[in-house]
Amino acid sequence: MSERELEATDIYDLLVIGAGPTGLACAIEAQKAGFRAVLVDKGCVCNSLFHYPSHMTFFTTSELLEIGGIPFPTTNAKPTRNEALEYYRQVAAFYKLDVRQYQLVEWITGADGDFTVHTRDRFGRAGELRARKLAIASGYYDLPNLMGIPGEELSKVHHYYDDPHPYYGLNVVVIGGKNSAAIAALELWRHGARVTLIHRGPEMHRHVKYWIKPDIENRIKAGEIKAYFHARVVEITPDAVIVETPEGQKTLRNDFVFALTGYHPDFDFLEGLGVEFSGPDRLPVCNKETLESNVPGIYLAGVIVAGERTNEIFIENGRFHGRQIAAALTAALKPQTAR
Repeated sequence: MSERELEATDIYDLLVIGAGPTGLACAIEAQKAGFRAVLVDKGCVCNSLFHYPSHMTFFTTSELLEIGGIPFPTTNAKPTRNEALEYYRQVAAFYKLDVRQYQLVEWITGADGDFTVHTRDRFGRAGELRARKLAIASGYYDLPNLMGIPGEELSKVHHYYDDPHPYYGLNVVVIGGKNSAAIAALELWRHGARVTLIHRGPEMHRHVKYWIKPDIENRIKAGEIKAYFHARVVEITPDAVIVETPEGQKTLRNDFVFALTGYHPDFDFLEGLGVEFSGPDRLPVCNKETLESNVPGIYLAGVIVAGERTNEIFIENGRFHGRQIAAALTAALKPQTAR
């Protein structure tokens, strides 16, 4: 029997969709409880962290990012993106996690006790993995909140900020009023871009970190970063952005746009599995103790538990969801004989 045929008949105790910190924690805790786990991610390990700004520093301390009982050493008070990526790679290696990278989950068939997860790799080849239980820890960073305006599809428009260097000497618009917008605007300005910030609110959001908020406000007050509040972009053209402001419509010369308007979980994928939602914030229906959704055998972990309230769950608290799911597996399943 070939390796592919053997895998098609094999069945895992738990398949985790998403190999970010929360997904890794789910697989680790399941393994520690004696279960066979596998992870599937459409990108690399910690794909969302990889796409964070290259020079990003976390807002939290390293011990609050730890998973699997492995210390996170750092020489800084707060770890950087690169340190976090190194840490999570080392944790995955320590626990010998079975991570299937660059495998997009297209659909799922079967039911509690015997799910089949249908995947496709980056070359278009189909694959299948079977599992008795599923945990979805797919996060939300892959799906930006679109503005739905003309020109949003232009190549000059980005929904993720990475590095300021390519924008030196250019006219850059940053849309948004929270942490990501403030950080991008400040870094771009400090590296020589001409920055205009546009936000629909009356001022920078009150949740902007306390050491960032006065910095961005002082740059705006000094006129070093131009800002329009109570404003919104209504159209983007190759050479300009058109903005509705309290003083009327303005056309601003522009080379690049960073639309940092937030992100959301993949509600369509969850609904396709039968997961139900409640309330205006689209909270998925799940047991608060076990994190099992209304669909038997499908558990939810990480930020998707909070629906559209994506500012409630971070690595710091989502990392503990693995323990809840492992406890639920222990109560529901008998571990398979080691192979």
